[in-house]
Amino acid sequence: MKKGLIKILLVAVLICALATPAMAEKVLRWASQGDALTYDPHSANESPTNLAMQQVYETLAIRNPKYEIVPCLATSWKALDPKTWEFKLRKGVTFHDGTPFTAEDVAFTITRAKGPTSEFRNYLTTVTGTKVIDDHTIHILTSGPDPVLINNLCYVFIMSKKWCEKNGATAAQDFKAKEEKYTVRHENGTGPYILQIREPDIKTILVKNPKWWNAKTYPYEIDKVIYTPIANPATRVAAMLSGEIDFLLDPPFQDLDRLKKNPNLKVGQIAQNRSIFFGLDQARNELRFSNIKGKNPFKDKRVRQAMHLAIDSNAIHKVIMRGLSQPANVITAPMVHGYPKELDKRPPQDLQKAKKLLAEAGYPNGFEVKLDCPNNRYNNDEKICQAVVGMLGKAGIKVNLDAQSKTLHFPKITNRQSDFYMLGWGVATVDSHYVFTYLTTKDGPWNGSGYSDPRVEELTNAMSVEMDQAKRDAMIAEVWKKLTDDVIYIPLHHQVIVWAMNKKLEMPMQPDDQPQFCWAKMK
Repeated sequence: MKKGLIKILLVAVLICALATPAMAEKVLRWASQGDALTYDPHSANESPTNLAMQQVYETLAIRNPKYEIVPCLATSWKALDPKTWEFKLRKGVTFHDGTPFTAEDVAFTITRAKGPTSEFRNYLTTVTGTKVIDDHTIHILTSGPDPVLINNLCYVFIMSKKWCEKNGATAAQDFKAKEEKYTVRHENGTGPYILQIREPDIKTILVKNPKWWNAKTYPYEIDKVIYTPIANPATRVAAMLSGEIDFLLDPPFQDLDRLKKNPNLKVGQIAQNRSIFFGLDQARNELRFSNIKGKNPFKDKRVRQAMHLAIDSNAIHKVIMRGLSQPANVITAPMVHGYPKELDKRPPQDLQKAKKLLAEAGYPNGFEVKLDCPNNRYNNDEKICQAVVGMLGKAGIKVNLDAQSKTLHFPKITNRQSDFYMLGWGVATVDSHYVFTYLTTKDGPWNGSGYSDPRVEELTNAMSVEMDQAKRDAMIAEVWKKLTDDVIYIPLHHQVIVWAMNKKLEMPMQPDDQPQFCWAKMK
């Protein structure tokens, strides 16, 4: 009897132990409208993709919850001379496969990220090479002083040299060419989470890295992260209301009141470091999808001005965005260094002036063109494009809308195969130089407009090595003035971030719209 009783008690104790909240796995289920484009950390410089990378890969420096730059895989750094930076690297760090992290991995990563198939090469425009001093010391060599090098290195994800060599991935995946590579569906970072399951556009599961070196710095309470892309807005909202998901990155604005009224949910919002605008191919002599043959209407500044004036940004702000946007006249957000506040005053819609400008440019009856638009990337992206089609139509420009998934839309821009397109741009480094090097230089990876100007190129190169802040700011201001006066892009608005989540979840919001799940707390 005694032995039987003891066995019963032991079983009861074991059951209680297993049932205690401390032992329960904390799983965070979340959704948004579009998946990461790839798991190759240097292939596609796109915000949702970078969000995914930041959970598994790490960088030399990182922005903390206060958006301050702090050490990560590097413990310290200093400039030894105008062309040499010394980085001391963190000891005791291993990649997910158990390989030790060393300076060789940093040197390899920089070479890889500067390669022709990498969209991260523009973060390293001044970097000329590296010199490994020992396992935990490396020198990064530059063409001259670089005022934003540390900002840029916050977004260059460190990879394992041995792992990339083993898996035939020493060069970044060529995303524009739709190249298949081992790194597209596999990872080997040093970060807080490990990729367990990757089913693109269906499901992605991350699990805690049991050997993460930084586990004690942050709450690091979430044991498993399950991501499900849900393209349909109504379905996303239903999943949030039913408790099927704990966090919704992009709740549809028309459903915010319903979400706010649910006693189990909370909704937060902040200004986003992202601007939405339209790009126009100004390089080709003839547009691909227009009824105008033998010339390109977008080469004429008056046509670009007319299109700018035909769009009623305030109506889009009030009706489509439900007040959750800031009408803009420049393509960068107010929080970005060098933001030209005096230029960011969008003129009101003026259809009569727009028609007059079109007539002066030689298009009194307007013309026809195709607009490429994503339907699963930005806040109300397709609805905005639909509204703009109608607005331009009133000025005499017939627009044929082609709205597609971002996986089909973005390659059109990066391959320069679109006449007229929507794009949103966040400034990772929070510095205007980032905008110029990607969007307004001849070789800018996202410069689908084909725009190139010798003075803009000269100033963009000069500001990358100018340490005198006043001189550098003057260069930035000159570029913004020229781009705005010449209507190189057609700005629409600066976005607002809105997140919906279970009240049991706490997670800091940041202007880059990229949640860090190791910072989250869950009751």
